[in-house]
Amino acid sequence: MKVILVLLLFFHGAIHILGFLKGFQLAKISALSETISKPMGVLWGITTSLFLLTLIGLLLKKEFWPILAFLALLLSQTLLIIHWQDAKFGSIANLLILLFTLPYFGKQLFDKQILAEKNPLVNSLQQTNQDTLSAEEIIHLPPAVQNWLFQSGAVNSPKAIGVRLSQSGSLKTKPDSKWLYFQANQYFNVRVPAFLWVTEVELFPGVILSGRDRLEEGTGEMLIKLASLIPVVNEKDNSPINTGAMIRFLGEICWFPSAAVNEYIKWEEIDSLSAKATFTGKSQSVSGIFHFTEAGEISSFEALRYFGGGKDAQRHLWKIEVLGYKTFEGIKVPALCRVIWKLPEGDFEWLQLEITHLKYQN
Repeated sequence: MKVILVLLLFFHGAIHILGFLKGFQLAKISALSETISKPMGVLWGITTSLFLLTLIGLLLKKEFWPILAFLALLLSQTLLIIHWQDAKFGSIANLLILLFTLPYFGKQLFDKQILAEKNPLVNSLQQTNQDTLSAEEIIHLPPAVQNWLFQSGAVNSPKAIGVRLSQSGSLKTKPDSKWLYFQANQYFNVRVPAFLWVTEVELFPGVILSGRDRLEEGTGEMLIKLASLIPVVNEKDNSPINTGAMIRFLGEICWFPSAAVNEYIKWEEIDSLSAKATFTGKSQSVSGIFHFTEAGEISSFEALRYFGGGKDAQRHLWKIEVLGYKTFEGIKVPALCRVIWKLPEGDFEWLQLEITHLKYQN
């Protein structure tokens, strides 16, 4: 897509110089039958300059280039309308440039929003004296949870106060849809439970869905935009979204096991290989069940979670199954997972992910 846009900007921009040349009678331009005055010739020349400056800005990855593109398109289309008989087909190039530019512009706006949300979360993680998770701190927990914390390497390691990780994988938007590739980055505040998850999903070649999932002070937000510009989902601060974000945080403590001893999580033993965890946020609580292997590894997490949003959303079993492990900074965590909705009509496996990078702030 970028190559096509570069070619359009160069050749379409260069063509506008013909109006400048004719306006100043510097060349005979048979393609332009109408008279062009010198003031109009100046405008044709300015349009050429704007397109070429846009091209340079694009190649140099300057933030301002979409604004220049919109100015060039506005001036170009005005000139094309004035000289419609000779120049009307240039409108096709203008339309194509506009369609290619809008996603870039949307991505810039989306990235600015994400940065405004990420910075406060990351900056709130003030460095403190390293606090190590001791064996004494976990003796009140169910045996299966204690075994997990020992086997993961969390015991006698620094407690995480913040986490940054990267993911890749595939997801489905509905049971009968095709798998879509995604990449995501996620940021956690472990002390004051919050997260920001940012993803790009390749809907079609060259067509991207930008998504953001967020939890802050017990309030969830979900935003999905087509081409980073057109809202497809924009929900926040309702029961399905709030509890869904909290359940997600609870299930994802598997990536920072030391969070298991934080006061906002309470544990109940179910049997020798499973335990119920209850996460209490600002004004409500959610619960889920962790299942463990004899070796002390998490095998799955499940909870009742709203499927979809809105007033008609119903709760169904939401299950994370662990398929493989990796070790990051001495902590062994689930790194290959799949997520399944247990729906009345059958299982809906909607997500397959791999943790590709993980860094703790201690």
